[in-house]
Amino acid sequence: MHFVDPSREVLAETLLAAGPGAATLCAGWRTQELAAHLYLRERHAKVGLGVLIKALNRASDKATAKLAEKSGTVEAYSRLVADFRAGPPKLSPLKIKAVDESSNLIEYFIHTEDVRRAMPRWAPRALDRAYSDALWDELVKRAAILYRGVDLGIVLVCPSGPRHVAKRAAVSVAIVGEPGELLMHAHGRTGHALVTFEGQPDAVALLQTAEVGL
Repeated sequence: MHFVDPSREVLAETLLAAGPGAATLCAGWRTQELAAHLYLRERHAKVGLGVLIKALNRASDKATAKLAEKSGTVEAYSRLVADFRAGPPKLSPLKIKAVDESSNLIEYFIHTEDVRRAMPRWAPRALDRAYSDALWDELVKRAAILYRGVDLGIVLVCPSGPRHVAKRAAVSVAIVGEPGELLMHAHGRTGHALVTFEGQPDAVALLQTAEVGL
């Protein structure tokens, strides 16, 4: 199944419900900065690559800030979200389902939760099992990169059974949670991820202070 299109819809609805100026879990970004990032990364390569390549950070941040500044009113913000919701341009490689899935499945889940969990009261969503399985599959592909800065072995464990050794070391910690919660932790949203830890107390303490994510 292809989950990116419905995930885009959920993210757009979440952004609209929050409105411009709302907090997110992305440091320094309100909802209009997040919406600007989502729109621009599909239309301007420098913005998309700016998240990964330091040399392009400045250009990416500048373009995002400029569009966000123009989107501070409800009307302008709604248009921006609608443009994001419409999807990438016709000739974009994201029109290829496999590329779209790899690029956006996790991106849209994380950013939906970035908006939802920045609110004073939030609860985890009840996710379809097939969707959770797809999130798990994508997490397994990139877990080693996301935990590369942790000086511990890392084992990701789902309560339903699946487990994955993300990193091997003499001392390990198991991180236990549903796929969506493990994704939040692996992407640095450690204070907003509903996970538990199994391991030596000093190892768990080290993990809780480690830099996780990209």
